[in-house]
Amino acid sequence: MEFKARIAQGETLCGTIVTLNLPSVGEVLSECGFDWLWIDMEHAPFSLSDVQAMLQAKNRACGALVRIPVNSEEWIKRVLDLGVEGIIIPHVNTAEEAKRIIDISYYPPQGCRSVGMSRANRYGLDSRYKQEANEKRGIFVQIEDKEGVANIEEIAKLPGIDGIIIGPTDLSGSYGKLGQVRAPEVVEAIEKVLKVCKRHKKPIGIFAKEAELGQHYIKQGFQLVAVGIDVHYLWTAAKAAVTSLKS
Repeated sequence: MEFKARIAQGETLCGTIVTLNLPSVGEVLSECGFDWLWIDMEHAPFSLSDVQAMLQAKNRACGALVRIPVNSEEWIKRVLDLGVEGIIIPHVNTAEEAKRIIDISYYPPQGCRSVGMSRANRYGLDSRYKQEANEKRGIFVQIEDKEGVANIEEIAKLPGIDGIIIGPTDLSGSYGKLGQVRAPEVVEAIEKVLKVCKRHKKPIGIFAKEAELGQHYIKQGFQLVAVGIDVHYLWTAAKAAVTSLKS
């Protein structure tokens, strides 16, 4: 089943963040049972070629959402042309920004996305892609700032946005509590966004560093939960092994 269709059916989909630009990392993680990979171009040294190689290497049953480096027409178009299941746009704070994202991301008549031969349409071999892309790929915006929380009502009700994803760490920094994702002000902001999205029947996701927090978010009603980061899995396991050996 298509990734976006699974979201529409209300499935809870668990993913993880990928920052190491090695196709084998995405390949291994996609074989671990995750429903989707969050490929992070915002903070990791991914090129478009790196992302394409990872998409080609991963298990097809595991979806891929790519967080683009910045909210821009160039990045939206070029990453969508790679044939991803969806994109994540960081730091979206107003309905006006979200409307512009919708316009850029959709083919006419819904938007103004331009057409080129790319991996998304099998380099021109898939003549149906232009007719089906608007319905099959997902557009997800991130709420990571106080301003975005303040404007969540207007953002969440836009039909062209397929989901909202909270970035709790940057959000905590916006409230002067960097890294304190369980601080009362941050928890209140997260709950506000969750409540508004539920009212508008808008799929909502969030990042959790540890599985325990991810379980908490799932119980709260978050549908897309990304748990852990590849480098964090790597160094925590390595440090645990070293500690065990030296104890």
